[in-house]
Amino acid sequence: MNTGNLKLSRLSRLARLSTWKLEPEPSTFAPSSAWSNRDMDPVPLHKRTWTMLNYIAYWVSDAMNVASWELASSMLAIGLSWQQALPAITVGHVIIAIVMVLNGTIGARLHIPFPVLNRSSFGFWLSYFSVISRVVLSMFWFGIQTFVGMICYFLYWSIQFPFMLVSPQRIRKLFLLKAIIVPPTWLALLIWAFVKVPPNRGLFAQKAVLNGSELSWAWLSALNSALGNYATLGVNIPDFTSFHSQYVQLIIIPIAFTFASFVGIAVTSAGITLYGQVLWDPLKLINQWDNRAAAFFVSFAFVLSTLGTNISANSLSAGNDMTALCPRYINIRRGQIICAFLGGWVLCPWEILASATGFLSFMGGYTVFLGPITGVMITDYWLVHRTHVDVPSMYQPHGRYRYTYGVNWRAAAAMMVSVPLTLPGLINNINAKVHVGVGTRLFDISYVLGFTVASTVYFTLSKLFPAHETILDRAVLERETLPDERGYSGSDNKKDHSHIDLDVLKVDSLPELSR
Repeated sequence: MNTGNLKLSRLSRLARLSTWKLEPEPSTFAPSSAWSNRDMDPVPLHKRTWTMLNYIAYWVSDAMNVASWELASSMLAIGLSWQQALPAITVGHVIIAIVMVLNGTIGARLHIPFPVLNRSSFGFWLSYFSVISRVVLSMFWFGIQTFVGMICYFLYWSIQFPFMLVSPQRIRKLFLLKAIIVPPTWLALLIWAFVKVPPNRGLFAQKAVLNGSELSWAWLSALNSALGNYATLGVNIPDFTSFHSQYVQLIIIPIAFTFASFVGIAVTSAGITLYGQVLWDPLKLINQWDNRAAAFFVSFAFVLSTLGTNISANSLSAGNDMTALCPRYINIRRGQIICAFLGGWVLCPWEILASATGFLSFMGGYTVFLGPITGVMITDYWLVHRTHVDVPSMYQPHGRYRYTYGVNWRAAAAMMVSVPLTLPGLINNINAKVHVGVGTRLFDISYVLGFTVASTVYFTLSKLFPAHETILDRAVLERETLPDERGYSGSDNKKDHSHIDLDVLKVDSLPELSR
């Protein structure tokens, strides 16, 4: 066979779907490879490699990124003083830390990813709404982080691309490297700001330009934006906590993000005095420096910080969640590659980052959906089912979590009640010419309002109209043998396997499973 025919044969083979089909794992709970793959299955013991140090390094390094800096600094641009902005950021991240622990503990106990876990509360098919929403947001964030981190857009995109091929178990080493390099750099920036502009001239001299009710609502809007900063990860934190326990997040998140935000506010405040303008983008501030060596090393730290955040919170999350959309052909690595091209080039992050107000609007905007989704998940596991869930059934399209044609109407009702409350404000935030009255105020508290309303509605409906097939007296975590797959035929099969005889384990035995 000549070279031309050989190349043609290879191209022909690559064009066939069967070439890209993933090999199913024999341990899967799903009836066929159409519903799961290795990356969707419960994390085996030998892959639960994350330790407390890894989680501390992750959050310390993740807090110190350009987005956190811009969140804090842009609050000065809309009229808040540093004394008003910093408490909003602190309170916001305390709330997010609580959400992370409540939702993350589920992943740490069950060792399953977010797309699978979401089926127990939303239903097998409705869960795809949550998964698709999270994938789209991950790709947007990927594009934003790539854009703010670039010196040359294509060059930066190319540098970070190889890191997407590293497994979640090994990528933790990148976070440790970030934790060693990035925090000292930010501390040096803080010292530089106080040396160049003493606090009594810069930071502490800044006053709010708002007062009365406008100041109150601006503060609540800043709080909502702080919540939106990591509301996305609050939804899919089980993707990471499935590798190990993670209670340290409750302490480290508020401390790390408050410090990072203080640095951003202090340096931006100094920039106002030094350069006569609000440089809420740190890269633009660094560009004002005459010392090229200092600018290079600080820029390198920002590149490393942004790269790590982009891999963990965005591309890895998108890749993890894309596996649920087409598990026969997409695993985490392939999902990350798809995210790199769609998020890096198809979407337009430069439009979102056009102004400080636009950045806050974007961050606050998607909390309209994320707050209710997170509220339903947490309420379902802790209050409705009281931690008694059936893990194998989450992998079965016709199992106990099918609910009504794959939809848990209680979760759907909770979303339909909570989301419309803040949609008018979101519309006004995008187009100020559309007047919606009090709706603009509700949007300023969209995360807390959506989370609370959705949780209340879902809990009430679940108690008034319980889904009896999902109520268990203990947690079902695994089984001795796989279910008989005769009778399964993918999505065409209508047989209910929710009552297959399983090896039932109590939640009390969880510590033994994670040894």
